[in-house]
Amino acid sequence: MQLGLIGLGKMGGNMRERIRRAGHTVIGYDRNPEVSDVSSLAELVDKLEAPRAVWVMVPAGAPTQSVVDELGDLLSDGDTVIDGGNSRWTDDEKHAAELGAKGIGFVDAGVSGGVWGLKNGYALMVGGDKEHVDRIQPVFDALKPEGTAGFVHAGKVGSGHFSKMVHNGIEYAMMQAYAEGWELLQAVDSVTDVREVFRSWQEGTVIRSWLLDLAVNALDDDEHLQKLRGVAQDSGEGRWTVEAAIDNAVPLPAITASLFARFSSRQDDSPQMKMVAALRNQFGGHAVESAKE
Repeated sequence: MQLGLIGLGKMGGNMRERIRRAGHTVIGYDRNPEVSDVSSLAELVDKLEAPRAVWVMVPAGAPTQSVVDELGDLLSDGDTVIDGGNSRWTDDEKHAAELGAKGIGFVDAGVSGGVWGLKNGYALMVGGDKEHVDRIQPVFDALKPEGTAGFVHAGKVGSGHFSKMVHNGIEYAMMQAYAEGWELLQAVDSVTDVREVFRSWQEGTVIRSWLLDLAVNALDDDEHLQKLRGVAQDSGEGRWTVEAAIDNAVPLPAITASLFARFSSRQDDSPQMKMVAALRNQFGGHAVESAKE
């Protein structure tokens, strides 16, 4: 299958490689000419055979809207656009309507896997009409992990990004719980090896998880997380999750508290946020701030 891929950053570049390894043709475009296969969106579209499929991996909001607008002018009836970024689900509904008026299909894809996705595969939550999802299925199969899990057609347009948004809200709360436990262990005199306590939880306990494994990785790199500041940004999806909970009268005390903890991290050098920052760097390659800054 042929695929156009727009946005070749940390995730997009690895996704291009994983899809190619599965035997598909990927033509990538990025504003950075050093990683781009073509010099413009118009050239990318020209190199694809109809019906075309173009995957967008750019920041949510105005950047995605700009790319969707340009693709709407370049693509033709029967083509399909996949938004694999972290767009808000309400934007998906707007993009589907705009492109649908021109006969262009639209699929929203929530993608999880971070910098480890090239090796381990990406979890995919997609939304859209079945005919459009089915057409892109070979690419989804190339990206997902081996086995039966890791892909779901979650429902209609917007459901993929809504599902990924809730996933990230849960991620916020899980990271916050590990961070709070780590700080408490660090605070008492009786526990003399906090890192090994975390390591002991990796097997046989009910709280073992990939995030716990990444926490141990971070502590192996910097046992007391002294090299970084306790500051963690929020990607926007945590806020959207809380807003959706309010709109639907669903109580989310743990996720909401974890979002507020991110806000508090920007006021002080929070010990808890050292762990959250370390975890975000481990699984997603997110930047951390040096304790020297």
